[in-house]
Amino acid sequence: MGTALRGKIALVTGAGRGIGRATAERLAAEGAVVAVNYARDEAAAGKTVEAIVARGGRAFPVRAELGVPAGVDELFAAFDRELGAEAPLDILVNNAGISMHAPIEQVTPDMYDRGFAVNTRAAFFVTQRALPRIPDGGRIVIVTSGVTRIAFPEGIAYAMTKGALETFTLTLAKHLGPRGITVNNVAPGIVDTDTNAAWLRGNAEAWRASAARAALGRVGAPEDVADVVAFLASGDARWVTGTTVDATGGSHL
Repeated sequence: MGTALRGKIALVTGAGRGIGRATAERLAAEGAVVAVNYARDEAAAGKTVEAIVARGGRAFPVRAELGVPAGVDELFAAFDRELGAEAPLDILVNNAGISMHAPIEQVTPDMYDRGFAVNTRAAFFVTQRALPRIPDGGRIVIVTSGVTRIAFPEGIAYAMTKGALETFTLTLAKHLGPRGITVNNVAPGIVDTDTNAAWLRGNAEAWRASAARAALGRVGAPEDVADVVAFLASGDARWVTGTTVDATGGSHL
């Protein structure tokens, strides 16, 4: 166990699996108490908590479906039940999101609205609710995507949701600078997660093609991204704010 985040409280949205789970485990490994948010899969969130506790860390599950009207209220009600309404929130990681693979011709209004509700609106209002609890010198990290840099016509609406978050990051960093709160985003490339499993795992051609996109020559792992998030959440990143850290392995350089 590390000590870089000892005494800190962190909330990671969408932490039941993938990048969210790896991030929760990494923050806990540095000493943070981690609230593990999940929408429906209680078993997956439980495995995240169990993995953290097994390594000597502290974590607890927080059920709340983000992207629906009551989601933010449910999130903080569950957080308060565990730690109390006066508990600070030192580190907020907005990771929850859904993918949308469709070119503009196939995007429906419902698909578009759902994507922005989960990927963009939820992060905005979770952050808004969290701000009074984040102490001066706190950390906000948002997981966006490499598709804000790399043209992705087969997922145009998805890319737009992530592009909006980059603007949010830039503007919020300026707004919170006087309080010493840093706001940054991490942009992953193709990562071996359950979200990508349907087209990536077990498909040797897709795996090779995905690996070839990266200058480093492989598909990313959730831990590759989680380590970058942990850096931005630490004191070492005290002079970094309002920026995007590209964690694509050098995709499409």
